[in-house]
Amino acid sequence: MGKANTDKSLVIVESPAKAKTINKYLGPNFEVKASMGHVRDLPSKGLNVDIENRFEPVYEVVPGRKRTLKSLKDSTKRCGRVYLATDLDREGEAIAWHLAEALKLKNDDTFRVVFNAITKNDIQKAFAKPGKIDMDRVLAQQARRVLDRIVGYQISPLLWKKVARGLSAGRVQSVAVKMIVEREREIRAFVPKEYWLIPGVFSTQSDEDLSESWQAFLESGGEKGLTLAEQNQWLAEHSAFRADLVGVNGKKFHADNETQAAAIFEQIQQAAFTVGGITTRRMKSRPAPPFITSTLQQAAANRLGFSAKRTMRVAQQLYEGIDLGSMGALGLITYMRTDSTFLSQDALQSSRRFIENRFGRDYLPDKPNVYASAKGAQEAHEAIRPTDPDLTPDEIRQFLTDEQYKLYDLIWRRFIACQMAAAQWDTTRVDIIGRADGFSCEYRATGRILVFDGFTRVWQTPTEEPRLPALAQDQSLAVVSVKSEQHFTKPPARYTEASLVKALEKEGIGRPSTYASIISTIQDRGYVEKIDKKFQPTDVAEIVTDKLNEFFPNVMDVAFTRHMEAQLDKIEEQHLDWVKVLEEFYGPFRDNLEKAAEEMKHAKAQTEPSDYMCPECKAPLVYRFGKNGRFLSCSRYPDCKFASPCDKEGKMVEQTDETTEHQCPNCSKPMLRKSGRYGPFLGCSDYPNCKTILKVDKEGNPLPPKPAPEPTGLKCHKCKTGELVIRQSKRGPFLGCNKFPRCRTIVSMKKLDELKTLAAEGKWPPATEDQAKQILAATQPDKTKKKSKRTSKKAKKE
Repeated sequence: MGKANTDKSLVIVESPAKAKTINKYLGPNFEVKASMGHVRDLPSKGLNVDIENRFEPVYEVVPGRKRTLKSLKDSTKRCGRVYLATDLDREGEAIAWHLAEALKLKNDDTFRVVFNAITKNDIQKAFAKPGKIDMDRVLAQQARRVLDRIVGYQISPLLWKKVARGLSAGRVQSVAVKMIVEREREIRAFVPKEYWLIPGVFSTQSDEDLSESWQAFLESGGEKGLTLAEQNQWLAEHSAFRADLVGVNGKKFHADNETQAAAIFEQIQQAAFTVGGITTRRMKSRPAPPFITSTLQQAAANRLGFSAKRTMRVAQQLYEGIDLGSMGALGLITYMRTDSTFLSQDALQSSRRFIENRFGRDYLPDKPNVYASAKGAQEAHEAIRPTDPDLTPDEIRQFLTDEQYKLYDLIWRRFIACQMAAAQWDTTRVDIIGRADGFSCEYRATGRILVFDGFTRVWQTPTEEPRLPALAQDQSLAVVSVKSEQHFTKPPARYTEASLVKALEKEGIGRPSTYASIISTIQDRGYVEKIDKKFQPTDVAEIVTDKLNEFFPNVMDVAFTRHMEAQLDKIEEQHLDWVKVLEEFYGPFRDNLEKAAEEMKHAKAQTEPSDYMCPECKAPLVYRFGKNGRFLSCSRYPDCKFASPCDKEGKMVEQTDETTEHQCPNCSKPMLRKSGRYGPFLGCSDYPNCKTILKVDKEGNPLPPKPAPEPTGLKCHKCKTGELVIRQSKRGPFLGCNKFPRCRTIVSMKKLDELKTLAAEGKWPPATEDQAKQILAATQPDKTKKKSKRTSKKAKKE
């Protein structure tokens, strides 16, 4: 055993990428190693929480981490000091504590260092003033982990018995599903209300009738129609503008039906119009705060189309460090899991210096812009920002992948914009008065002109603001168009990734570090589907939500979930006893669990009335739940076995059963054209003796069978027993595990050659899933660069 070198220090971080970046800022007396994430956790099988013994968790070394721990242990023997430099949030604090426990580190020689950004300055500051592990943060994280384990592992088996195998419940995940289910039910229950509008288009060109020209222009757009910007452009060129009817005979305009609207419309057609009043005000719009985790995920979803999971993955890469050529590896952004909008003095000074140099004094406010964090913000570190504003996105684009560039550009622009001067607009409101015999009406038009672009020079905000022509008091106006339009109120919108993150944050459900995993989990578990970028609950989601609502009202209550999040925060901030927090929760939860085990009915035994009658025996049809979701079944089952699929709205899908010219590939009998839950298909006429079904194209012809998966000889890195095979999809070939659906591993085809090379070298599959993620996340090396390097080496050798 080597003797410890008291001058040498060991630094432990989570990932190799982070280790590589940090290593260049520390001298030769530091050895930097990666733990590859968590080294200890609750075992995946069983509860592993001793509820009777003060909720004592039973930890074990994470599978595949024994070799990592042995390597770290050997390094500690060679070094006099150990610095735990894991992430600065609760999760990072817990990893640091588990490392100290697993490696049996001496407290006097073990130190905790935290930094908000991986730059030379931040690293040197952190190591100049090391601290100790914060046990309040560790206990707060442990309480959360234990609480989630209890809920998940004690409710999920109940769902397997009462609904279907493979389902899961979660303290936060189930509440998120409930929000989506409730929104869907609001949409179904929504009854549209009719209302009418009578908009007008007016022009200052009273000597020319523009009505026919305007109508012809609108028709030139064809079926797609013209954009609002194109319409505004035409109106501006013809000194015309839109206005909305706001008043009739001194009262606010309102029409619920065609009769009311028609009476007013008829009188408007007889009216003459003049400008009644003009009001112009100078308005300022301030820039938005710098990003926190939730707003970054929302902006990336809205502007870039990124999922929350993808956003966090790319942000992690930017935080841990990117190789910038001669500059070496550098962390480009600050830590990406935060709900604080705080900016350090160094960050404010560097941004103000950049703004003045790049855009001039006019774009720099007298004082730095300060933004208040939301109430209850837990993370004490900074907002998400670039570590160096002078590293503009375009200057370092050559070193970034496309998605890294897009996300860095978004973060950089938001940060620079948040410290710039406000944009200024001249907003004009015009009141237009229409008069006829015994009748008066009032139209209103608004427009604004950008006077000073301010922060919008960097952070563009899309706007379709119309420009108003020059107008004067009492000026006569010509009518270009007045139309009576029928409208209906719209139901609330379904959640998108961005709006769901916003809703979770508003309700206090989850924390910045959990939003992405919540959204991924509810999709992976089959509770929600993303259709046209909007979440829709599945049948199983509605059934599970109803059952959990009935038997576990606290777990499913948004207010109670918010209360538990606050209690978990108090463990860290106010030294609250974590055991008492769990005891407060577990007493009522245990009672609910016992009651549910006895009284919860199986989903398949429950029926729901429908508006349909059985075509065979004329008895009412009811909705039942089966392995493929909801379907319609005769209420006299099993005496009458009629059943029919239904769509998402519960409408019966008509069974055509038309005989086709196609033969069954298995028994050669005719195939019938059928319609099911997922659209038309062909089914064998000898059903149920032959259960062959074929997918069809838009013309109703059977699609060719998918080619058999092509073996690759590569082992699956997740399940360890399966093999990666080449499968075909609409988007082309991909690598998937042949144990599907038990193992749902998917790998890009671009990695095939690289993985075969690693397998030949004995490096694939790696020992741990984290190592596999590192390999799969890494961009493939540029072969031309490799070739040029080999050529240059060969030339030097010669």
